[in-house]
Amino acid sequence: MPESAPNSFVFKILPITPYSSGIFADFFATVMILKDRGGRGVPPHLVTQGHLTGSPDRPQTAFAQQQKETSPAPRVLRFAPIWTRIRTSLFWMVVISFALRLCVIIVMHTYKFRSAEENFGFGWEMGRIARSLAAGQGFSNPFHAVTGPTAWEPPLYPYLIAGVFKIFGIYTNASAFVLLTLNSLFSALTCIPIFLIAKRCFGEKVAIASAWTWALLPYVMYWCTRWVWETSLSALLIVLIFLLTLDLENRDGLRPWLFFGLLWDVAALTSPSLLSFLPVSGLWAWYQRSKRGKSSLGGIVLASVIFFACITPWLVRNYRTFGTPVFIRDNFGAELRMGNGPWADGTWMYYLHPTQNTYAMQQYENMGEIAYIADRKRQALEFIKEDPGRFLRLSLKRFVYYWAGAPRSSQIWWLAQVKNSLFLASSVLAFWALGRALRKRIPGAWLFFWLILIYPAVYYVVFPYPRYRHPIEPEIAILGVFLITEAAKRGASAPLSPAGAGH
Repeated sequence: MPESAPNSFVFKILPITPYSSGIFADFFATVMILKDRGGRGVPPHLVTQGHLTGSPDRPQTAFAQQQKETSPAPRVLRFAPIWTRIRTSLFWMVVISFALRLCVIIVMHTYKFRSAEENFGFGWEMGRIARSLAAGQGFSNPFHAVTGPTAWEPPLYPYLIAGVFKIFGIYTNASAFVLLTLNSLFSALTCIPIFLIAKRCFGEKVAIASAWTWALLPYVMYWCTRWVWETSLSALLIVLIFLLTLDLENRDGLRPWLFFGLLWDVAALTSPSLLSFLPVSGLWAWYQRSKRGKSSLGGIVLASVIFFACITPWLVRNYRTFGTPVFIRDNFGAELRMGNGPWADGTWMYYLHPTQNTYAMQQYENMGEIAYIADRKRQALEFIKEDPGRFLRLSLKRFVYYWAGAPRSSQIWWLAQVKNSLFLASSVLAFWALGRALRKRIPGAWLFFWLILIYPAVYYVVFPYPRYRHPIEPEIAILGVFLITEAAKRGASAPLSPAGAGH
């Protein structure tokens, strides 16, 4: 059957009006342009076989002439090069990504937090500390009561919240809007390092698809448009560090190492859990440079000096405040207890948290933060020592929950299963893609491997939560898109079957 027949048939059977003809012509012109591999022009048969100007064996009618004059194909052709520029433009990726997130905040009113529990859901512990900072009480009071100085949370993001509170008011809708907008900006800017990492490791096609996946995927938008927390900033920081680690292989001089140390400073003061990737990133950069005969000693010394110089003031503050060394934050013992104990099931035992447990809150107030956390750590370690087999089983469950999604409740019975299924699917794609990248010896594949191996390890010991995976979601997205692209290549190169060849 001639190629023009299906399109001609559709135009014959559909009711044609001046309005519908424009829609149909727009649709088929777009289809043919896309078929022509990216809109480089209308294929010759689009004109010669009568799609726009009539068929060779039928003279043009007045309607056909009118359709030719008003055809949207030229408009589509005008927009095709614009889209070609936009889809590869980092600027437009960020702008569109940011605009979508901003629309979610405005349309869904996510800046209107519940006022229950004295607005505790607005920033949780970080919001409480920020309130104290804005009120002139210092870095203190992470829960409901006035309990004094704290190191329950790292300092950077609470200070950011406090700055917004000072300008726009404590726990106001305006402050919520500004903070969610900043989170959305962090999330949108993440498109840039995603594109650059994917392009370096897997090529431009994967880079474009990965960046747009991050820009458009609704799940990615959730944390930056609904949570006043450091989650989106942590994702941006770790992907920037990942990119700089890759670039250190080819960069000369001390300037890249200067940025390396500064980025790790910001990461440490934002979320110390990110530091698990620090030894790997430094060793990987040193090893790759050594294979090229480049010296790294001076750069490593410079980055180390800058790193410790920037975090030392906070370490000194903690020592003077608590009378004992505290590395950035001090709540690991409490977190360990909320994941390990007689009633542990591999999830977060939230009912042990001081904000949910009156007895725990009384203990915190009476014992003080350092003693309370030490007691909680002792309880967790005793449980682990008494039944190491159960601890290993719980750790295995936490591994599964981290990558497949923790059990969750939902008013719609099937919604939780669907969410966890999609969560698991993204993990399977990432693991499969990582194995393929390692087999193909793609540059940077081992850095992906070490990040995915090491970063989540602490959550296998304490407890998993969907938010805890978000800092490495950019790398997971890149790997998933890479695998899908590889599958598409194999599908396109596969020979036609005898049955399909005749069609």
